[in-house]
Amino acid sequence: MGQDEGFDGAKLALFIGAKLAVILRDDIPGLPFAGYWDLPGGGREGDETPLECALRECREELGLTVPEGAVTWRQRFTEDGQVKWFFVAGLPDRAAQDVIFGDEGQRWTLMSSDAFLAHPKAVPAFQARLRLFLKREGVSGL
Repeated sequence: MGQDEGFDGAKLALFIGAKLAVILRDDIPGLPFAGYWDLPGGGREGDETPLECALRECREELGLTVPEGAVTWRQRFTEDGQVKWFFVAGLPDRAAQDVIFGDEGQRWTLMSSDAFLAHPKAVPAFQARLRLFLKREGVSGL
């Protein structure tokens, strides 16, 4: 089985300029991490690859088309028996004016990576994955 097969979902840590695009999850009882800060991403649809999944979810949630060439890091994780992919990409500051917020979540904002990593209501798994990326890249925060 190839590395793009057999995965369940993907997330994208999208830096717009020096800040991370984050989405405040809906505050619905029973929703995992309701009311927490999240990253664009979600479950696999059809036979899409992990990267196609992450980029599609970003288009749906933030209205941004992220070129594959903007993706600078990728890592596969196993979480609760499911395979999840985590990607990091960057767009210029001006991309913030092109955001069209979708219908999932309460709102979006730009947040420094340090603020996301320290936030008590950020999804912990994505804090850990972002920390891993920053450590491997030799960056303490952006």
